[in-house]
Amino acid sequence: MKPALYLIAGILLLSGSALAGMPMEIGWAELLPPELRDRPLMPEPVHDLSALGEFDEELLGDPAVQLEPAAPVVAELDGRHIRLPGYIVPLGITEAMEVEEFLLVPWFGACIHVPPPPSNQIVHVRSTSGIPLDALYQPFWISGEVRVEQVESEMATAGYRISAASVEPYLY
Repeated sequence: MKPALYLIAGILLLSGSALAGMPMEIGWAELLPPELRDRPLMPEPVHDLSALGEFDEELLGDPAVQLEPAAPVVAELDGRHIRLPGYIVPLGITEAMEVEEFLLVPWFGACIHVPPPPSNQIVHVRSTSGIPLDALYQPFWISGEVRVEQVESEMATAGYRISAASVEPYLY
């Protein structure tokens, strides 16, 4: 084999190894089983509360209760290194006023102002570094190895978990 071919083969091998370590960038629809991907991800907002008519909490339940805490998940994602954008719902705040454990959700205010999304649209995350509390109004990229696992918290049940996640601002 000629030296140039060795060089090309080595470059291809190294670039393949580098790509193998890169997280797979996914969107929120990819956390849904294929048969559920045609439904809207975000509920339609209701601005005119009079359009709701009489609210019967006994009949409809608590408006902040998660309606699908055991929604179907995508088992094939288990163990994959992914990168997913989303918003942070803190589960605790450190003394340094940072968030290290949180729920990642597809839209701002999910789990706080409206009923939580289905569990297959929530990822429980523990980050490798704290995120300043005053930065939580922006979206973030979360990268790490995803586990298909139900994690319950006081806010909602998540269908996925990422431990030791890296966090970076989502720039648009």
